Amino acid sequence: MMGEFDAIRPYDDAEVPAVLARLLSDKALLEILTHFRFPRLAGAFGWMLRPVIAHRLRREFNGVDSVATLQDKVEVYVDHTIERATDGVTYTGVERLKSGNAYLLLANHRDIVMDPAFVNYAVYHAGLPTPRIAIGDNLLQKPYVSDLMRLNKSFIVHRSISGRREKMAAYQLLSAYINHSIRNDCQSIWIAQAEGRAKDGDDRTESAILKMFHMSRKDEPFAEVIKSLNLTPVSISYEYDPCDHAKARELYIRATTGSYTKVPGEDDVSIALGITGYKGRVHVSFATPITEAFDDTKQLAIEMDRQILGGYRLFPAHYLAYAQWAEADPALNVPTAAQVFAADELAKAQAEWQRRLDTCPAEHRPYLVLQYATPVRNQYRVKAGLPR
Repeated sequence: MMGEFDAIRPYDDAEVPAVLARLLSDKALLEILTHFRFPRLAGAFGWMLRPVIAHRLRREFNGVDSVATLQDKVEVYVDHTIERATDGVTYTGVERLKSGNAYLLLANHRDIVMDPAFVNYAVYHAGLPTPRIAIGDNLLQKPYVSDLMRLNKSFIVHRSISGRREKMAAYQLLSAYINHSIRNDCQSIWIAQAEGRAKDGDDRTESAILKMFHMSRKDEPFAEVIKSLNLTPVSISYEYDPCDHAKARELYIRATTGSYTKVPGEDDVSIALGITGYKGRVHVSFATPITEAFDDTKQLAIEMDRQILGGYRLFPAHYLAYAQWAEADPALNVPTAAQVFAADELAKAQAEWQRRLDTCPAEHRPYLVLQYATPVRNQYRVKAGLPR
C-alpha cells in the first residue's frame, strides 16, 4: 500500500537491504568513492579498483538491516571526517533535549551537508535518536545521492516545483509530514530557518517556513500548533567557512551584474568542499524549546532570530572582520578581538584570517569580510535589544 508520505519520507528499516544493494552496484557512486580513496590511480586503474571497493563495502555493510545499525557504522567515518577537518566541535544545550520527546530543530544554514551533520553529531553523542533531515530536491540530481540521503533519515522538500497550486500541495504535504513525524512517530526534525544558505552571514528566519508548519492544522490556533512541535532554535557557528571564497565570488557577481547563475555540478563542489575543507572550531548551541505563545509568524520569526543570533558563537576571525568592515556600527560598542581573546589564540587567528584575505581576489574581499562581520553586528544588536 502506498503511504501518503512515500514520495518524500526517508527509507524505513525494511527497505535498507535493497537500497544498500542498489547503491553498492551504482557505477557513478563507486567511481566517486574510487577517486576519493585512490585519487592518483582512479583514472588509469578505475576499472580494476571499482570492483575491489564494491567488494570491500559489501563486506563492511553485510548484515546491516536497519537505519540505526547503518548510522552506527557510518558514525565512525563521520567522526573521522570531523576530526580531520575541524579543530574540535563543542555543543551546549543538548541536555535540554529529553529522551522520549521529539523536537522541531530550526537552525541557521551555512553548509549544505555539514549543518545537519554537526547537529546529528551532537545529538548522537548525547545518546539520543538523530533527527530526520529536510533536504531540497535541487540537491538530489543523481539517484544515488537521493538514496544515500534517504537512508540517513533525510526527507525531501520539493523546491523545484514552479506552479502555484503544485507548490501549495507540496507545502501542505511537507507540513503534514513534519507534524506526523513529531506527534505520531516521536521522531525529531531538522530544518533550516530559510531556503538556501545565508551566504552573506546574515541569518534570518523566513516567516513562510513557520507558516508551513501550521498549514496542515489550519483549524487549530497557530500558537498551540507551534507549542505541540517543541520548536527549538539551533545556532551552528563555524570559525572558518570552507566555501567562503566561493560565496564571496557569488556575492560579488550578484552585486555587479544583478544576478548569478550556477554552473552544472556547482552544488556538488560546494558539498565536497564543505565536508572536507578546514573549518577551525565548530560550535552548536541548542536553545530552550519555545513555550511562549506567538500568535503570528512575524513575531515568532523575531524571537527565533533573537535566539539563533544570540546563541551563535563568535570566534576571533569574526571580530577581526568586523574591525575591517566599512559598515561597522560604532553605536554597538563592539570590543576588539584583543579585548575578548587570549594573545596566543588571537595570533593564530590573525595569521589564518590574513591568509584568507590574501588568497581572495581584491574585488571579492569586501564580501569575504561581510560574511564574517555580519554575525557580530547581529549578535550585538540582539544584546542591545535592537530590532534585527
